[in-house]
Amino acid sequence: MKVTQEKLPDSQVGLDIEISSEVSKSAYEKVVRQYAQTANIPGFRRGKVPRTVLIQRLGVNRIKAAALDSLMQDHLPKAIEQEDIPAVGEIEFRGNIDELIEQYQPGEPLVIRAKVDVEPEVQLGQYQDLKVQAEEVKYDPAQVDEMLKQEQVKQATLIPVEDRGAQEGDVVFVDFAGQFVSDDPEAEPEEVPGGAAENFRVELEPGQFIPGFTEGIVGMELGETKKLELQFPEDYSSEEMAGRGVKFSITLNEIKERELPELDDEFAEEISEFKTIAELREFLEKDYQEKAETRTTDNKHTVLLQAVVEAMTLELPETMIRQEIDQIVTQQAIQLSEMGIDVKRMLSPEIISGMRAEAKPKAVERLKQSLALKEIARRENIAAEESEIQEEEAKALKMLEGQAIDPQRLRSYVTEDLLKKKTLTWLEDNSTIELVPEGTLTPIKSEDEAGELVEPNLDLDAEKDESTQPLTGETVEPETDQPSSSAVPEEE
Repeated sequence: MKVTQEKLPDSQVGLDIEISSEVSKSAYEKVVRQYAQTANIPGFRRGKVPRTVLIQRLGVNRIKAAALDSLMQDHLPKAIEQEDIPAVGEIEFRGNIDELIEQYQPGEPLVIRAKVDVEPEVQLGQYQDLKVQAEEVKYDPAQVDEMLKQEQVKQATLIPVEDRGAQEGDVVFVDFAGQFVSDDPEAEPEEVPGGAAENFRVELEPGQFIPGFTEGIVGMELGETKKLELQFPEDYSSEEMAGRGVKFSITLNEIKERELPELDDEFAEEISEFKTIAELREFLEKDYQEKAETRTTDNKHTVLLQAVVEAMTLELPETMIRQEIDQIVTQQAIQLSEMGIDVKRMLSPEIISGMRAEAKPKAVERLKQSLALKEIARRENIAAEESEIQEEEAKALKMLEGQAIDPQRLRSYVTEDLLKKKTLTWLEDNSTIELVPEGTLTPIKSEDEAGELVEPNLDLDAEKDESTQPLTGETVEPETDQPSSSAVPEEE
């Protein structure tokens, strides 16, 4: 079988596959025989239909189309194997199938044109002796105090208050309802979507809601009803509400103040596995120091990868991009499911389509970084040793004990992860990195309790339950009759 290759854009290879006259005829005759055995032609028993009648009834183009389908199913994969093409997707016919059917004459040579996505050619630019700046994350001892303060607040006892008004730091329960401010005094009042609730719990802390909401509650007395005229921020997440004025009617039902526990050994035992507050402090200090060092290393690797990717030339095949998007969207769905969300009900085709579109830039960037690291590892003979792989496999199996694990997938993941880490370390060792203060190059990021980096999240919708709240601050927990879609989020 003669195959001619042609390089196409977007990391594709075109193939012209020549089918001999013998094979061309054989495929056609085979289809005729198959139809003769299965076709149901009135007036004839199955398998006894004369050839001329069969072809007349079915139509020669129908038979030719079936023969071409058989030829493609057989010869396209063989062409990939014969030419040793590093395909990353399914080989596809290219051209006009109707024209090919017309051209196809059984017993005469035929050329079938096809295309296939292939592994991209990575053309690296400069990756040695890079000179970059990276932000240094320094450990701040105040983090330990803040962490302990947050735990105190979580463990606090809420004491009802009746002899004073609401103060900052209190937990209050209010009824509220909101209406948009209209320029037309004759217009019917427009309710704020989700902007009403009864006996709703509010933490009187700065930045919990839109500007002026919690501030307006401070000073209110039990049973008092107050009118607040506020405005949604211009950059509010809902375009319908952004920048619009709103009037809230708020009734204060209950005030509670927090009684914080003492920072002593008993407190340490209550919230941790440590016996004394000194041991807990020591652990937290070490933990925050290690996280600061890890974030600094991550910052170094990020800027190094950015420099490498910016200098490289690469055409990504659509198959790889599609597969990477699949992984991202699947992971997002798993995370939503773990939060208790019914993914099957929530993720309509329209939402999934939007998620895929949003995931594409991230997928492209991840692929570029991954391919760049693999190419650097190949050029610099960086490899994961068998002993290293086995050690990491053992760690992973211990962490995933009791779960069904595919050994081959685990080994593949561990090997790729080790190779990535070793290549990043090589880049770090062979580059000049100037450390600059945190916030110099990018907005300062906060760190959640799990140790992962997250952008400061100050847009908590009141209808979100605890499982969906970020861990960077106090949660706003609805008690009863909470609004279905609260329009009173935190300040951004």
